[in-house]
Amino acid sequence: MAEFLRLKKSNCKNCSKCIRHCPVKSIRFSGNQAHIIGNECILCGQCFVVCPQNAKEIADGIETAKVLIDSGAPVYASIAPSFIANYDNVGIDNLRDALVQLGFVGAEETAVGATIVKKEYERILSEGTRDVVISSCCHSINLLIQKYYPHLLPYLADVKSPMQVHAEWIKEVSPDAKVVFIGPCVAKKDEAERYGAVDAVLTFEELANWIKAENIVIKPGKDTTKESLARFFPTTGGILKTMTERNPRYQYHAIDGVENCIAALEDIAKGKIHNCFIEMSACAGSCVGGPVMEKYHNSPVRNLLDVFDYAGDEDFPVEHPEGLLLSKEFEMIDKKISRPSEREIMDTLRKMGKIKPEDELNCGSCGYKTCREKAVAIIQGKADVSTCLPYLREKAESLSDNIMTNSPNGIILLNENLEIQKINNVALSIVNMRNAADLMGEPVVRILDPSDFLRVMTSGKEIKEQKVYLAEYNKYVEQSISYDKNYHTLLCILRDITDVEIAREHRENINRQTIETADKVVEKQMRIVQEIASLLGETAAETKIALTKLKESIDE
Repeated sequence: MAEFLRLKKSNCKNCSKCIRHCPVKSIRFSGNQAHIIGNECILCGQCFVVCPQNAKEIADGIETAKVLIDSGAPVYASIAPSFIANYDNVGIDNLRDALVQLGFVGAEETAVGATIVKKEYERILSEGTRDVVISSCCHSINLLIQKYYPHLLPYLADVKSPMQVHAEWIKEVSPDAKVVFIGPCVAKKDEAERYGAVDAVLTFEELANWIKAENIVIKPGKDTTKESLARFFPTTGGILKTMTERNPRYQYHAIDGVENCIAALEDIAKGKIHNCFIEMSACAGSCVGGPVMEKYHNSPVRNLLDVFDYAGDEDFPVEHPEGLLLSKEFEMIDKKISRPSEREIMDTLRKMGKIKPEDELNCGSCGYKTCREKAVAIIQGKADVSTCLPYLREKAESLSDNIMTNSPNGIILLNENLEIQKINNVALSIVNMRNAADLMGEPVVRILDPSDFLRVMTSGKEIKEQKVYLAEYNKYVEQSISYDKNYHTLLCILRDITDVEIAREHRENINRQTIETADKVVEKQMRIVQEIASLLGETAAETKIALTKLKESIDE
């Protein structure tokens, strides 16, 4: 299958919303980004619709259409009947005029092909030889059955879709023609490639971009005709509404939404449904709720009213050309995916922290309905253990509790109202408290001076290893305070340095006493030296006098 729906990696932010909405879980996560698994995807387009980052994109068919037009061959547009819900107050005539300006030879409603298809459904049901018949207009439903319920292929009506039939009808009338289908469905791009007949497929969004680029304005105004009953096809139950001939042997039902269709297929597989014609549509509201309606609007009632106002009550006057074949074979499409063993599933569940059956919460937050489905996805390489939110929460809480319990430092967590949210045993010991429960939700002023916390919260500047004396508790601590604006929390870490401070004070006292003793010894020694010096000075003076007198006597 060509890559008609792909991921823009730069935009994907690992939000997992696409996997939660994917009905067949055909998305895997690698490198914190989503990847569409082509051989499992049914191209319902839900991931494209729900992606909040616009990370999913649809392969553009505009260049292909331009090449067809430039080739010189007559190119016709086949317009899906849901166009009336996509363009406000615009009928087929005015839309055709705009397409002709783009280079198309003409434009016709795909509803013409739908008229032929519904007559073929009526013919099959009139024979009454089949038990259950499922409509085959929706390619996403066809892919769902081909990939996930191949044993139910005999129930799928072997009839081409209105898109194929209309394209072949155009080419019967104009053998050299090329056909470009325009509609609200990404799956039609795959259908055109698989089965031919249609040469290119555009979405309503692509057409809008092309028209805008060429500065073409679609004129308002609706044309009406009573020969347009098949315009009901894009609504839930629209096929049934067009079927004027019904076999009383059958019950006729319409189902929309992939989940509802899967439930019906499960019942068919279990033999709970018989003698039914079931119209199935992948999109809620059928084609008017398609994933690429150009305006991205969700107005189911208004869309229905637009279709009801535009549709007539008679069939299009179209004949079935002799050369037009309506039958179509649907083959099983191998997804190439194996089911893991029970042992592998149990081992993976244990890795997810699901040790006991009651641990399997089946909350669906990861995108899978059950923990077992998630385990299977992990084994198949689609998912990672880390996308289990309860597991991550328990792991984070366990890590947090482990840090709080085993940290040698006191830890206190406050909210912006300076109320205690968490406190560990070391902090309790520092402030002479026994039970954390006595402090939960209480103002921090009950145990500590709040001024430092207020200063940090106001200035945004954290305090690192500030030495504080807690006089009330006769303790010294190194206090670090930080403020997280995003999570509106204050974190206080207290390191008890009381013993260190007492030892330091003891050393300082000893040093001071030693210095005082030394000073006293030095002072005493200096005093003795001074006394000795004084005595020596007197003796020297007396000696000098005696010698002087002796010298004078000798001279005389």
